[in-house]
Amino acid sequence: MESVSRHAVTKTSRRCLRAALSNPSNSPTTRSFSQVRSWSPRLASSRSAEAVQARLAPQTAPRIAPRTAPSPSSTRRPLSLLGQKTKIAQEEFSALAANAPPPDSRPSPPVLRPDNLFHSFTNSPIPEIRQRAAFIRQHAYCPHPEHLLTRAPIQPDSRQVSANSGTIAPAHVDFECPDCGIPVYCSEKHWAEDYEAHLQICDTLRQINEDEHDLRSGRFFPEFEYAGPQLEEAAVNMTNWDTFLYTREFEAVNADRSMRQVTRLLTYPITIGSILHELSPYNIRKGGRLTPEGLKSLSALRYTLHPPRDGGGLGVRDLRPSAPPVRIFILGARAESSLPRNVWVQLAHLFPRGKFHLVFIGPESMANRDDEFPLPPRTAVNPFGAIVEDRVWPTMKISTIVDYYHTLHRTGYFYPYDPYFDCFVLFHPGLGHPTSSHEWAETVPLLLETKAPIIVTGYTQLDMERDISWVNETCRGEFDLLMEPGENTFRSLRWDLNDLDPQDISCGNWGVWAFRGKRYEATRKEE
Repeated sequence: MESVSRHAVTKTSRRCLRAALSNPSNSPTTRSFSQVRSWSPRLASSRSAEAVQARLAPQTAPRIAPRTAPSPSSTRRPLSLLGQKTKIAQEEFSALAANAPPPDSRPSPPVLRPDNLFHSFTNSPIPEIRQRAAFIRQHAYCPHPEHLLTRAPIQPDSRQVSANSGTIAPAHVDFECPDCGIPVYCSEKHWAEDYEAHLQICDTLRQINEDEHDLRSGRFFPEFEYAGPQLEEAAVNMTNWDTFLYTREFEAVNADRSMRQVTRLLTYPITIGSILHELSPYNIRKGGRLTPEGLKSLSALRYTLHPPRDGGGLGVRDLRPSAPPVRIFILGARAESSLPRNVWVQLAHLFPRGKFHLVFIGPESMANRDDEFPLPPRTAVNPFGAIVEDRVWPTMKISTIVDYYHTLHRTGYFYPYDPYFDCFVLFHPGLGHPTSSHEWAETVPLLLETKAPIIVTGYTQLDMERDISWVNETCRGEFDLLMEPGENTFRSLRWDLNDLDPQDISCGNWGVWAFRGKRYEATRKEE
């Protein structure tokens, strides 16, 4: 029934969108499908100048006729089987209409068409993108080799170290590449001289440009209508994104851009689900990337998330003991903690008889969300001011704590830990990044003490390899590798741009690997 209703809603929304686009004079309808506030003269190119001026001219307020006494015929009681209910409903509707605010007389904002998504950031019709272009010009530096380095390189053998040996002072970017529309160099001369290096990312930058305009184009997004609960008898194919969306009965995604938009959000819950699910694409066969120790750890979690049938029912005599929910601790939570809750519910749909408790922990876990959930005071009952959302889904509960994990671990707030019911996830933690590694130096040893699986993702291959090197240096001999590092099957297909450095592009959860504290004492013998 839910699937049928969802399809009906989608068809109705599409009809409304087509009606709004086919009738541009209907400003209230068109305005509801767009977020752009400026009127584009390109939409009126086929009209005469007089018609455009007449439309843009301020219209005078309509003259209101004086209210007259109602005639006896108009006050006649309507014929209805519901008696006075019809009259009362009409009076309530009249009162709401009288108190309604006046309609907005501003011209309807434009809706960017799929063939008109490429605009330079500086001259974009979207105000937010123009502000982003100004931010890039103010903070990003030109990568031409003639300029001196502005910051220490993260990778010593990178191209910047070998090439940037010039003597010219650093300069902010000011020239926009005509092919990608993003400020990338300080001048056209430097852009032309370093054009071969820019070609390596130019096509990807143009794709980022069009995706950003598509998100704010005002179009209807049917790809954001997610599937409902999964039948236990229906298997999920996790070979790739296409097979997963098809077997989960998502709306058909026929465009690459729509696929990039939908995977940008779903990559967080599906990355976790693809590793914990019994039909996971990762296994111990050759090329499956799962190690024997990883199979042991994940088998314990899968036993809890896929419990055997116990013959329980709704009656008192049919009650059976059930396992507690699996706690997934998401440490260093940032953007993933503010995702719409229906995105995280997709994780619960993959395990019809499993239960989850998602715990977002980190000093930035509630950034820019004060209006949504004001932080509660810290009391004896709630010592860390946790925000609990216990009605997200019948089998899912979400808690958010604005604090460091090592602070909670030492107090025993979540003790005890059990490999059958606990799992840690670190989305892009930056374990080996110079600016954030010191924040994890105290946390990672405590995670190894729990003996629970630790799943880690990375923006790029360089980011993932840097994190692995840091763990090997700081915790050598104290952990077992559960999952070999490699590209994530359910990574985000959409690339993101670093506004502080336009040359730095990445995608969410590009790589994934996992490790765990050793379950036994071992002594390494040097040969």
